[in-house]
Amino acid sequence: MSVMIKESPISEKDMIADAEKALADISRVRDGVGRVIFGQESVVERTLVALLAGGHALLVGVPGLAKTRLVETLGIVLGLDSRRIQFTPDLMPSDILGSEVMEQDEFGKRSFRFISGPIFAQLLMADEINRASPRTQSALLQAMQEYHVTIAGARYDLPAPFHVLATQNPLEQEGTYPLPEAQLDRFLMQVDILYPDIEAERRILLETTGVEDAKAQNVLQPTRLKEIQTLIRRMPVPESVVEAILKLVRSARPGQGNAETDKHVAWGPGPRASQALTLCARARALYEGRLAPSVDDIRALAEPVLQHRMALTFAARAEGTTVRDVVAKLAKGI
Repeated sequence: MSVMIKESPISEKDMIADAEKALADISRVRDGVGRVIFGQESVVERTLVALLAGGHALLVGVPGLAKTRLVETLGIVLGLDSRRIQFTPDLMPSDILGSEVMEQDEFGKRSFRFISGPIFAQLLMADEINRASPRTQSALLQAMQEYHVTIAGARYDLPAPFHVLATQNPLEQEGTYPLPEAQLDRFLMQVDILYPDIEAERRILLETTGVEDAKAQNVLQPTRLKEIQTLIRRMPVPESVVEAILKLVRSARPGQGNAETDKHVAWGPGPRASQALTLCARARALYEGRLAPSVDDIRALAEPVLQHRMALTFAARAEGTTVRDVVAKLAKGI
């Protein structure tokens, strides 16, 4: 008999009622996004799962695959106060966080006043985040983990909910800076965006080159999103799923007895990966109309949750091995 782990006491009847309401809201969100974004069902699902789980997502793909449009659409559909930052090599941390300015009143007294930056939003789109230097990229570190920033020793809380959806160009393109490992670990998932299939591209051609483009419409409020996020944290997690998460994450670390990992992986995921898998598995289960996650959710989420939290050895890269290859093999073993 499997053991069920619950975050807080809630009756099964209330859980089912709340889940049914949440499912209706999530369905409206999916429909709202689907009117604007074509042929990227997996990308939309993973990005929404990250938001429903209360985290941040890194969207990786070549230019022109609607990464920016997806983030803008989600902001409108979810009713979030959205801001956009275009990352460039000359962008400074103060351009993101804000800065203090000195003011003088009518009596000649001088004082500092804090002018908040664009990070004070419910949904922050960090566009082409890897085009800025690591110093500027790391300006988001404290905000993404602790949901506040510290300027000149003073704490400033961020709005709730607070999410960062960052877009990134593949690192092999010119003029990009790899994100620091600590920065990558703050993202709940890395969502890879591939080229659309021919039918999706045909629809894009027909529906986006006319007189009027499809426009997103608001269907949810931030307070309701917070309620759904709380519901997800209350969802029970079977003991079998907990064991699968621990087995997967620990097997991805060198020195834990997995010969394949020891051969190919230089460093693996930390406990934050286990937390991310647990939250995302709950969110994916609710997204698909289930009240508890399964091991299949863990297999489906292994790549987006783990791939940016691992690094391969030089020998593995020389052999042509990729992180996706390693994660796929590990996921099959759970």
